[in-house]
Amino acid sequence: MARRVRVRRPLAAALALVAGAAVALTVPAQTAQAAPPGAKDVTAVLFEWKFDSIARACTDTLGPAGYGYVQVSPPQEHIQGAQWWTSYQPVSYRIAGRLGDRAAFANMVSACHTAGVKVVADAVINHMTAGSGTGTGGSPYTKYNYPGVYSNADFHTCRSDITNYNDRSNVQNCELVGLADLDTGADYVRGRIAAYLNDLLSLGVDGFRIDGAKHMAATDLANIKSRLSDPGAYWKQEAIHGAGEAVSPSEYLGTGDVQEFRYARDLKRVLNNEKLAYLKNFGESWGYMESGRSAVFVDNHDTERGGDTLSYKDGAHYTLANVFMLAWPYGSPDVHSGYEFTDRDAGPPNGGTVNACYSDGWKCQHAWREIASMIGFRNTTRGQSVTNWWDNGANQIAFGRGSAGYVALNHEGSALTRTFQTSLPGGDYCDVQSGRAVTVNGSGQFTATLGARTALALHTGARTCAATPGTGTSGASFGVTATTVPGQNIYVTGDHAALGGWNTGGALKLDPAAYPVWKLDVALPAGTSFQYKYVRKDAAGNVTWESGANRTATVPATGKVTLSDTWRG
Repeated sequence: MARRVRVRRPLAAALALVAGAAVALTVPAQTAQAAPPGAKDVTAVLFEWKFDSIARACTDTLGPAGYGYVQVSPPQEHIQGAQWWTSYQPVSYRIAGRLGDRAAFANMVSACHTAGVKVVADAVINHMTAGSGTGTGGSPYTKYNYPGVYSNADFHTCRSDITNYNDRSNVQNCELVGLADLDTGADYVRGRIAAYLNDLLSLGVDGFRIDGAKHMAATDLANIKSRLSDPGAYWKQEAIHGAGEAVSPSEYLGTGDVQEFRYARDLKRVLNNEKLAYLKNFGESWGYMESGRSAVFVDNHDTERGGDTLSYKDGAHYTLANVFMLAWPYGSPDVHSGYEFTDRDAGPPNGGTVNACYSDGWKCQHAWREIASMIGFRNTTRGQSVTNWWDNGANQIAFGRGSAGYVALNHEGSALTRTFQTSLPGGDYCDVQSGRAVTVNGSGQFTATLGARTALALHTGARTCAATPGTGTSGASFGVTATTVPGQNIYVTGDHAALGGWNTGGALKLDPAAYPVWKLDVALPAGTSFQYKYVRKDAAGNVTWESGANRTATVPATGKVTLSDTWRG
C-alpha cells in the first residue's frame, strides 16, 4: 500500500507542493512571454487525448471556435500501465507513449496549424521514473539508469521523498513521490532536456507547459530555455502557490507565464459558498500575480481529482465558472477537457481514442456550447476594460467589456429579468449562450430573462444567430433543462435513424454535466428537418415521455442547429 501511494499520482502530490515566502534569487535576464502570442489566448487542454483524436478536434472544433492553442499530454516514452499518471514518468525522450508515435504527433501538429491552432506540449523534465521495467516504446530502464539518456550521476544525491516545503533544498533536490529527481543544475542534464524540447520544436510545437516547475530552480529553467532553438517559444510553468513556503511562483516570471492556482481555488469557494458579487475586482487586487504573465484555469487534471477546485461533477457551478473565466480579463485561460472518473487513477477511455464527444466517458468540456461560444467572445473583447458592472449584492452579476461585449450570469435558483445597461452599439445581437436574438436599443440597453444558473453573452462578433462555432460537423446541439432524482436520466429520440427512430430503446442519453441542463451533439446531414421529443428513464428502465406535441427543427446549411428546450411535464 505504501508503494502504491508513492507512485499513484505523481502530479497529484503537487497539490500539496506549494510555494509561498519569496526568497531572493538572481535570474539571468530573459524576456518573459507576457501572454500566448497572437490575438487568441485560450488554450484547450485535451487531457490524455490521442494525437489523431486531437488532430480531428483541431479541425472540427478548436479552430472553428477560435481557440488559440491546444495543450497535449506528455508525448515522450513513459512507464507502462493504464493509469493516467504513467504519462508523467518518462523513460526516454522518444515520442513513443500510448497517445501516439512520432508520425502521429507530427501529423497532429500539422493539422492543428492548418486549423489555426498552435500546440503546447506538456513537458515532464524534473524527473524520470519511480521504479524499473520496460517503457511504452520498448526501452528497458532501472531507476537512475536510462540507457542512452541518463545514468546515476545525473540525479540529485538526495534519494528520499520531499518532506519539508519550508526547505528550498528539500523541495528542489529531493524526490517527488519517489520519482528519480534530475540534477537540472548539471550542464549535461540541461543540454539533454533542451535537446528534447528542441526536437519538439522541430516538429512544429509552439510552446511548453513545464510540469513541476517549482521542483527545479528558476535559474535552471532559465538556462534550459536559453538553449532552445526558439528561446521565445511560449513557456507556461506549473508552480503551485502555498503561503509561507520556501519556493514562490513569482520566482519563475522571468522566463514566462506561471499558472496562478489561487484563481481556481478562489473561484470554487465563491461559486460554492460565497457571492458572485465579490468578483467585481477579481485578479491582481486579490494578491495574484500580474495578469499579463499568469495562466488561469477552473480545473486541471490534478485539481479535479484532488477536489481543491471545481470539476465537471459540479454541474452549473462549473459551467458558470468557465463562462466567467472566459469573459473576465485576467490571465490567459486554459479550458480543461478530460473524461469521467470514479477511480482517481483511471487512465483515458479507449487508451485515449475519442470516437465521439459525450461517449465512452469523454466529457469534451471544450466543446460545450456554453464554453465554446465564449471563445469568440474573448477573442472579440480582448484588450477591452470592464465596464457597466452590475450586481444584486448576491449571485447575479453582469458587466461589459468596453463597447465590444456584455455578459450576465445568474447563479441563483430563480429566473432573472431586468433591463441591462451596456456600452454596445445599438442593433441586433445573438446571445451566444442560448442562441437567441437580442436587440440593444440606441441607449445601449436591452431587456432579457435569464433562467436559474444560466448566463447570457453578447459581442460585436456575433450579430446574428447561426450555428454555434466549434461544435463540429453538421447536426443538432440538444440542450434541455430538466430536473431528475438519483437514478433518472434524460434521453432524446425522434423520427430520424440517428435519433433512434422513435424507439425508446435506441434513444440517446444526454449529458448532465451542466445540470439541470442536459445536452448532446448529434451529427445529422445539412438541411435535415426532423421531429424529436425528450424522455426520462429511471434505473429500472421505466420510460416517461415529456408532454405536448413533437418538437421540430432543421439543420442549417453549415454547422449545427442549437436547441435550448425546457422539459414539458
